[in-house]
Amino acid sequence: MNVPVNRAVTLPFLRASADAAPHESPLSSLPLTVLVGVTGVGKSTALAALQSANAAMRVLPDRREITDAVMIWPRAGGPVTDREERFRHTAEYRAGHSGGMAYALSTLLADTRHWGRQPVFDGLRGLEEVEYAATHFPAWRFVALGAPDEVRVRRLLGRADAFDQVSEGTGEDLRQALAELKGVQNVFPPAELDALASLTARGFTATEILAKVRIVVSERRNYDPQAAESFLRTLPPARALVLDTVELNPAGVAARVSAWAGERA
Repeated sequence: MNVPVNRAVTLPFLRASADAAPHESPLSSLPLTVLVGVTGVGKSTALAALQSANAAMRVLPDRREITDAVMIWPRAGGPVTDREERFRHTAEYRAGHSGGMAYALSTLLADTRHWGRQPVFDGLRGLEEVEYAATHFPAWRFVALGAPDEVRVRRLLGRADAFDQVSEGTGEDLRQALAELKGVQNVFPPAELDALASLTARGFTATEILAKVRIVVSERRNYDPQAAESFLRTLPPARALVLDTVELNPAGVAARVSAWAGERA
């Protein structure tokens, strides 16, 4: 059963309505487990650990799908694949709806026959979304993952995700092109840009490196992961788990998340 959220995009067993059927509940009232983190921090590892700790746990459509259905299509009238263009649309949505993605989730009803009563969502980003969610939806719990921005670029280069694309061209001087990216000085110090430019020696093309750095810079222009993590650390341990995915390897992340989820299952 796919119910349209708007005329072009559907979400499975979710719909936007003020009137709930007996088998439906607003996501705002369900005890969601919410992954928090920007691109390349290791949310897939945490998600796998949560599912391992609770085999009955269901994973809601991810952030991209919710964004398409609730934010992008109603504004653009069609699909948008360019990351920077998507950031523009989501920024416009946040300007009109405090809480951004957290607010978007709260507008949806979930068929609990399919999703159960303790689903997982991947995920929220930045202080505004996280603070709004924690304040307005007291049943929600949070697993936040963090990693330095340079590490995130390297991970993006290694994962070959078809979604991680931007429309761009690159000049012959990669280091100069990196320095000219809008807002890059607020994210990467010169030494890290030097290190990223040197990745051509490891077989990555200048086009690939510039594209991945642009993704991280664009995302950081819209979301502050450190501020979100700092806020979540003020919550009781039962509500929030904050992990550094550089200090912990994937197995360590999985073990910590599994233990935290198991204590609360």
